[in-house]
Amino acid sequence: MGQTFAQDWASLRTELGRVIVGQDEVVEQALTCLFAGGHALLEGVPGLGKTLLVRSIADAVDVRFSRIQFTPDLMPADVTGTTIVEEDKDGRRFVFREGPIFAQVLLADEINRATPKTQSALLEAMQEASVTAGGETRTLEPPFLVLATQNPIEQEGTYPLPEAQLDRFLLKILVPAPDARTLATILDLTTGTAQPKASCVLDAQTILKHQAAVRAVVVPEAVRNDAVALIIATRPGQPGAPPRVDSYLRFGASPRAAQALILAGKVRALRDGRQEATSADIRAFLLPALRHRIATTYEAQADGITPDDLLGDILSTVPATS
Repeated sequence: MGQTFAQDWASLRTELGRVIVGQDEVVEQALTCLFAGGHALLEGVPGLGKTLLVRSIADAVDVRFSRIQFTPDLMPADVTGTTIVEEDKDGRRFVFREGPIFAQVLLADEINRATPKTQSALLEAMQEASVTAGGETRTLEPPFLVLATQNPIEQEGTYPLPEAQLDRFLLKILVPAPDARTLATILDLTTGTAQPKASCVLDAQTILKHQAAVRAVVVPEAVRNDAVALIIATRPGQPGAPPRVDSYLRFGASPRAAQALILAGKVRALRDGRQEATSADIRAFLLPALRHRIATTYEAQADGITPDDLLGDILSTVPATS
């Protein structure tokens, strides 16, 4: 199964490479979320291809795709759906009209522009893969993946995601601006007569089989203990926490962060054709798995210290166990 996974990963990665240029790490992390069965939050300034990446993933995988443009006036029912009254020759009846959340790949575009009330409409779906509306709970069709985007520089008219919502994202992926060579390639691809588009290479059932294979990857005790040590080191006052963590963090990562490290590490191992994860696998995801799960102090913000800076301290001070 590991070899099949590696081949399908390569096929999907190649197909996305026809559309997405110069964002190798971003694409790798997004695909990690897909195969780990988690959700991703993509953060970057406008125009970097975040929405294009999500659409291309949906094109490359035969799944139901839906997009929600989050705005301040968006209501929870606009996301989950609502019950309406229909009238025909047999009389009136109540019918539930599904919202755009009933998809398999959901693009939540500019998620931080919606009010907290509407943002919370995603919580149950992201955690339980179900939607409760009209007094009835409806299960979402697997695989279910939320890929949300947000702009980090605009504060006017935005509502920062609460910690409970952020914790539902397996990874927070930072989308960087392209360098000069990549920008030139993007111009060549997007300003000509032919517009590149990803072709379908995998179906939903294959994705589900690969998600099950990821779960079956072995994590040795030493690697699990390494994940635990990394999480404990994010908590101020705990043994092993670097000095700047004690000074600049308000609180550390949750148990869900450790789960994210393990799952992402399993995907990386299987991608490389291995059935056993290593410390290098989980450490490769420390920043995207934890940067949205730790909270810095006001002093850190004043001194220009970012979550990634503190996580870098943890990587350099907590020794790997394998």
